Amino acid sequence: QVQMVESGGGLVQAGGSLRLSCAASGRTFGLYTMAWFRQAPGKEREFVAAIRWNDGSTNYAGSVKGRFTISRDNAKNTVYLQMNSLKPEDTAVYRCAAGRPLSIDAYAGYASWGQGTQVTVSS
Repeated sequence: QVQMVESGGGLVQAGGSLRLSCAASGRTFGLYTMAWFRQAPGKEREFVAAIRWNDGSTNYAGSVKGRFTISRDNAKNTVYLQMNSLKPEDTAVYRCAAGRPLSIDAYAGYASWGQGTQVTVSS
């Protein structure tokens, strides 16, 4: 398994930007698809974005497409989530995940999870 620590969350006004980072341990980081999920109070865990281990291709939830960008630096064992044009509905705890999922947006396919970082967007 991969151990991960997220950072970069905080309080921002609507329309602002944040960049989340997820630093992972281990020498096999490059062999895992990395993803970001989020969960708001009283809501189900929601897929946000993912980047594949083999070709670096990406997937996004419709609600964040065009505003968020996922990227990875395998040399630094880190995955990023650049979030622009933030909206109050983006408020949630954001967690990064690592795995080799059959379905890239299904949280059950990810074996390793970080603790999460809080993102709060004020209106």
